[in-house]
Amino acid sequence: MNIALIGTGLMGEPLARRLMEAGHRVTVWNRSPEKTGALAGEGARVAAYPNEALEEADWVVTMLANADAIQGVLLNERSRGALAGRKVVNMATIGPHEARSLRDRVEEAGGSFMECTVLGSIPEAKSGRLILMFGGTEAQFEEARPLLDAFGPKPQHIGEVGQAAALKLAMNQLIAGLTTSFALSLGLVRREGLEVEQFMEVLRDSALYAPTFDKKLGRMLEGSFDNPNFPVAHLLKDVYLMEDAARKDGLDPTLMQTIGRILEKAEMEGLEKADYSALYRVIDPNGE
Repeated sequence: MNIALIGTGLMGEPLARRLMEAGHRVTVWNRSPEKTGALAGEGARVAAYPNEALEEADWVVTMLANADAIQGVLLNERSRGALAGRKVVNMATIGPHEARSLRDRVEEAGGSFMECTVLGSIPEAKSGRLILMFGGTEAQFEEARPLLDAFGPKPQHIGEVGQAAALKLAMNQLIAGLTTSFALSLGLVRREGLEVEQFMEVLRDSALYAPTFDKKLGRMLEGSFDNPNFPVAHLLKDVYLMEDAARKDGLDPTLMQTIGRILEKAEMEGLEKADYSALYRVIDPNGE
């Protein structure tokens, strides 16, 4: 397949590499050109402009920061004319209402739009073990399978465009909620002089345990939040998206507002690029 990958950041670069390893022809574009150098050395063609990347490909994969960035890249004056006949697969996390709006605008320009949200981070992207959640028609899902198979072993057709985006937000809300709740519990245990390992033993034997607790425990205890797979700024963006989606669907967004304030404070303390478990530093400032 002839594929353009737009956005070669933390996740985009390993996705492009997976496509090349699967034998696809790959053209890449990134707003910061220096982030395409390694891929160029491995055989990817680097486009100077987004419309050039579109013109070189039949399929377009987007992994950009947010819906505004996707719209700015795909629907600007130059790129819009290159969308006709192109199949766009958005893999970035955006809101369900945003996904449906983008679908309509891409289709107005003569292209087709679908989504494939993912669970997993950089290690899973590198190894092709992402959990893939596809939104689009059944025909689009079958047509996209050769592309999706490069990223994960069992792509799932969730429903129409917007529904996979909603499922992704539901999962990322759990990331935010579970991590925040665990940080508060850990802080209380430490402040009261309890043994952390005893707390963890009780927790692991209970129905309350989630594996993410052990994954983030070391970072919280050591105050080590460098080299993130998923930084504070990205989780905060997703919390904002979940808050917006909840409000639009008639749900109470209070939980997301509260977690959002914690993450905002982490950003104000200079932790926007740190691993999202750095929210522990806000909840327990003396916990390191």
